[in-house]
Amino acid sequence: MEAVLPIDPSVRTSLAFLQEVLGNQHLGEVAVRLWDGTVWKNTPRPRCTLVLKHPGALRRMFWPTNQLALGEAYIYDDFDIEGEIEEGFTLADALADMPWGVGEKLQFARHLWSLPAQGRTDFHQRGRRPSGRLHSRRRDAEAIRFHYDLSNDFFRLWLDPNMVYSCGYFAAPQDGLEAAQERKLDYICRKLRLRPGERLLDIGCGWGGLIRHAVRHYGVEAHGITISPAQAELAAERIREDGLGERCRVEVRDYRELQLPHCYDKVVSIGMFEHVGADRITDYFAQTWRLLRPGGVFLNHGIASTLAQPLPGGPSFIDRYVFPDGELVSLTDTLRVAEMTGFEIRDVESLREHYTLTLRQWVQRLEQRRQEVIRTAGEAVYRIWRLYMAGSAHNF
Repeated sequence: MEAVLPIDPSVRTSLAFLQEVLGNQHLGEVAVRLWDGTVWKNTPRPRCTLVLKHPGALRRMFWPTNQLALGEAYIYDDFDIEGEIEEGFTLADALADMPWGVGEKLQFARHLWSLPAQGRTDFHQRGRRPSGRLHSRRRDAEAIRFHYDLSNDFFRLWLDPNMVYSCGYFAAPQDGLEAAQERKLDYICRKLRLRPGERLLDIGCGWGGLIRHAVRHYGVEAHGITISPAQAELAAERIREDGLGERCRVEVRDYRELQLPHCYDKVVSIGMFEHVGADRITDYFAQTWRLLRPGGVFLNHGIASTLAQPLPGGPSFIDRYVFPDGELVSLTDTLRVAEMTGFEIRDVESLREHYTLTLRQWVQRLEQRRQEVIRTAGEAVYRIWRLYMAGSAHNF
């Protein structure tokens, strides 16, 4: 005679919570597997499976009910994500779209608080977060070091050979990352209308991919600045290796410190604008205007917020673990301030779809080199960046 084993109360509670909260939501090809092997929403061939690692996992994931709690539950291995991680963000969308009334919150809280408060071995330590006055030079330097000085070796594992940390420019979705990034560098140079002998300033030059490309292929004299010492060190090393030292240099310098009026024919800023701050963009454009010679060109490349889809409130996973103090400004505000400063707007282009394609390749490359990434930067960093980039691809 077979014995009937009692169902674990935590399994019963977890299944009830999942069914009540998500049972009527369209989750695509996403399944959930509990720590004992029980599967909720048994999709025959799920593209993505959320794996709850212990009986208290849902409590860690959904209390409090914000994106930060969900992100931290993944970082701290309360749950794992198998398969195509981007597909799992359909669950996050379903939660964000739910009308959380007081009654629903109380009902869900009763479920969650009946689960054990276990898990969470806080193995992730990211050093001191920025402090002081927001977007002061000292605090901005701390925020940049938090993100970019993680490790040059870490970024080298999944970026293209030029280490371009912005979207590529794809002629077709199946293009490789290296070709897309080379095409993007050339596209920027052509938009700037670079000519031999011109002086180019790159604000936030990263690891120097653009300035090296501009010097080699367009004959300019290039000056790159970054406030990341790790980036500057590697960029300078690559400039020396390429034999470009006479026409190309990089230094650790805040753009606000430059005292070179009308010194540059062209100025470019790729992916730095998100660090400026909404209250500082007038000063940013005014400083660029002072640096340019009359008739010069400024190309500003940044991720924008949209008025149709305002950013959610509450604590942000990206602010806490990826980009402290990062701010997205709407395109309308950006253009208005640029024109008020004196610039004539000659070209506006959205590269949103190119970001989706780029981020997906970054995630794939990160996943393919998982063990090397973990050896270089740690398990938590791997999880943070996998989640951050897959979520960004989904949102783009």
